Amino acid sequence: MELMRLATAGSVDDGKSTLIGRLLFDSKALMSDQLESVERVSAARGDAVTDLALITDGLRAERDQGITIDVAYRYFTTTRRRFILADTPGHAQYTRNMVTGASTADLALVLVDARNGMVEQSRRHVFLASLLRIPHIVVAVNKMDLVGWDRAAFDAVREDFRRWAARLEVSDVTFIPVSALYGDNVVSRSENMPWYEGPSLLSHLEEVFIASDRNLIDPRFPVQYVIRPRGGSDPQLADYRGYAGQVAGGVFSVGDEVIVLPSGRTTTVRSIDTPEGPITEAFPPMSVAMTLTDELDVGRGDMLCRLHNRPHVGTEVEAMVCWFADEVPLATGTTWALKHTTRSTRTQIGELRYRLDVNTLHRDTEARALTMNEIGRVALRLAQPIVFDEYRRNRTTGSFIMIDEFSNATVGAGMIIGPTATT
Repeated sequence: MELMRLATAGSVDDGKSTLIGRLLFDSKALMSDQLESVERVSAARGDAVTDLALITDGLRAERDQGITIDVAYRYFTTTRRRFILADTPGHAQYTRNMVTGASTADLALVLVDARNGMVEQSRRHVFLASLLRIPHIVVAVNKMDLVGWDRAAFDAVREDFRRWAARLEVSDVTFIPVSALYGDNVVSRSENMPWYEGPSLLSHLEEVFIASDRNLIDPRFPVQYVIRPRGGSDPQLADYRGYAGQVAGGVFSVGDEVIVLPSGRTTTVRSIDTPEGPITEAFPPMSVAMTLTDELDVGRGDMLCRLHNRPHVGTEVEAMVCWFADEVPLATGTTWALKHTTRSTRTQIGELRYRLDVNTLHRDTEARALTMNEIGRVALRLAQPIVFDEYRRNRTTGSFIMIDEFSNATVGAGMIIGPTATT
């Protein structure tokens, strides 16, 4: 079955964890011991209704504070689709966790409290979803039971969201009124809101079309590992040289003419192998091993592409960076390790163009550094060339992470805008 990755987002106390707990509970995706544990903790706290938020709020600090801090991942399956769900934090100081959890999502589930409407954190997370180029957004207007199932409250949230989204690059948006506490419109249609004629949340998640979201136009294959069998008695494997990796874009077929970047050598695809045997073509997100007709010097970090459909190759790029580090800021002249697809190199910060206020979208061109959870546009100078696309075109070949070389901690995540413009 097809796999969908989804991430929740929204303000603190909008009910993200409760909604996910309800989704897992009503779809029969919980183990009996998990449910017993949640019921036991809820009873010990004196809750009148079983607190389904405890299913995802696994950290002790979260249970004590009643908020989500880390990214909680859950896996569940229905008869139509498999899901990996990331319950991301809503608080401003955990923006980096939200960026991490939503970076690979096919769909963002944004919760809005029907009583409060769009608030600052809601706007922040919608902006982050658009910045991360998440193709689909579902706005779940929660706590409809607390506004008497009023359609006017739902319509007000929808119009406010549309006004804000008009300033962003948001295309596919669906609005669903729900009550996570009681399960209305989560798995089954609600009888309390006869004016709503759309699907329940789970029905929509099962039906939204995501296959076309992958880039099938630009063939990209970052080489992760070179397979050279050693020993053995099979003479056919004696000269085998396979290049293993995950297809990051486009379709590769046996016989295709390809170019190896950054070297620029050309050859053709001789075979495409998988653990189940050879195949004739590969596409995202398949993991395969390709063999080439010619003996070329190809290694980890190189990329196979089509001869007449090439990505950028260069050492100077412009990117939007979300800074994760709490002790060291990102500033002009600082140096970091950088990992892009399967290539690792070093980078120096050439210039901080501006710091972006994610609440107002104001660009602060006077900023001199980015601190934890801040986002800004940065010019990078790389020690070695990387093979990249704009992030808006390919989320895999257009993204990177930055690493502290001393602690080996991930200190930032970046989305490539393009090559640095020359003056």
